[in-house]
Amino acid sequence: MNLLLLVSAGVLCSCGTYLVLGRQLSRVVIGIGLLGHGVNVLLVLSAGTGGIPAFVGGDPDEFSDPLPQAFALTAIVITFGV
Repeated sequence: MNLLLLVSAGVLCSCGTYLVLGRQLSRVVIGIGLLGHGVNVLLVLSAGTGGIPAFVGGDPDEFSDPLPQAFALTAIVITFGV
């Protein structure tokens, strides 16, 4: 599963980079969108395996890390702003 997400993030980023380097404005806009989606997938992948939610209780070492999810949500909002 992680390998598939990693490959899809690489494909999205590489296609986005190719489109951004073009001269047509429509391709540049689509390329920026693809780059944003690729980076969001990489941010979600950086969280690692899922853990238990923090509000359930238990061992703090098994909690899921909310920071990559917050980064992904922030990146989505910035992409919409652009």
